[in-house]
Amino acid sequence: MTAQGATGATERFRAARDFLLQHREDYGAAYEGFAWPRSDRFNWALEWFDVIAEGNDRTALHLVEEDGSETKVSFAEMSARSNRVANWLRAQGVRPGDRIIVMLGNQVELWETVLAAMKLRAVVIPATPLLGPADLRDRVDRGRARHVVVRAEDAAKFDDVPGEYTRIAVGGDGVGWLGYEHAARESEVFEPEGVTLADDTLMLYFTSGTTARPKLVEHTHTSYPVGHLSTMYWIGLKPGDVHLNISSPGWAKHAWSNLFAPWNAEATVFIHNYTRFDPARLMDEMERNGVTSFCAPPTVWRMLIQADLSQLKTPPREVVAAGEPLNPEVIESVRRAWGVTIRDGFGQTETAVQVSNSPGQRLKEGSM
Repeated sequence: MTAQGATGATERFRAARDFLLQHREDYGAAYEGFAWPRSDRFNWALEWFDVIAEGNDRTALHLVEEDGSETKVSFAEMSARSNRVANWLRAQGVRPGDRIIVMLGNQVELWETVLAAMKLRAVVIPATPLLGPADLRDRVDRGRARHVVVRAEDAAKFDDVPGEYTRIAVGGDGVGWLGYEHAARESEVFEPEGVTLADDTLMLYFTSGTTARPKLVEHTHTSYPVGHLSTMYWIGLKPGDVHLNISSPGWAKHAWSNLFAPWNAEATVFIHNYTRFDPARLMDEMERNGVTSFCAPPTVWRMLIQADLSQLKTPPREVVAAGEPLNPEVIESVRRAWGVTIRDGFGQTETAVQVSNSPGQRLKEGSM
């Protein structure tokens, strides 16, 4: 569905990925033999995702809503849909290097837009829908945003955000807003313009700003797509896995484990959307949908062990935690109920995973 197809960069990436899969539980061999795939030019959306998506009817993205409705999108469908979005965004004036604020929830349009932007060599500024007008003014200003893609219900937040930027709303046209849904009319054949340099900017994140004003963090077409081979290895993902990661859109961990790591492994991204955390419902969805790997922050793990973990009859093969070292009591509670051991991982907005316990490593519980 694109003119790109597999390239030398694709094959180098695949060889590195396959090496990690081969030594998934042998950290020593992986450490000794792994070499980062180096390419001067690389576009992960065109040269990896579209390549593995060609003719691929396996599920790439599976969303289950609180009301029980669900959406499944295959790899091939996601490739075609992102091509349509890329063609439409180009028609709206999106050019290489343009910065796009993407403020969407866990909805199909989020993944479509990020892939489309990558194909256009535009720069994504991920933003959580929780942001208010003051934060958005800062992001438009310091991020030098030329376009915004937001849910229609959040469009009013931009009424007091000055700037010359294209306004795109998912879920309906509004005054001064373009309706994202028009992208569905575009061709699913996408012709890339120019080449993507491996060091071109791909994403700009604003940090959480816990102790000072949020900083801007740059990631390239290498640092995240290729860098998250390490995240794939930490989680222990394999082709055909169904991976559930609990993380909010707009934060770096969402891209880590809901985009790059699972699709590097050719696994399914599974999402259960909810407004209030319900451990019993979560485990029911995990059982029903065959979740094989699960990542959650320590706060979620601590809430989970307050429930009856035995209701999950088929626990995930891989379970990991991120954010802070998980206390040994929680790890032991999960091991007793599920027979699997939670493995910690740590990284920053500025990096991929930095420190982790990968499958097969000896663990010292409560530390990394």
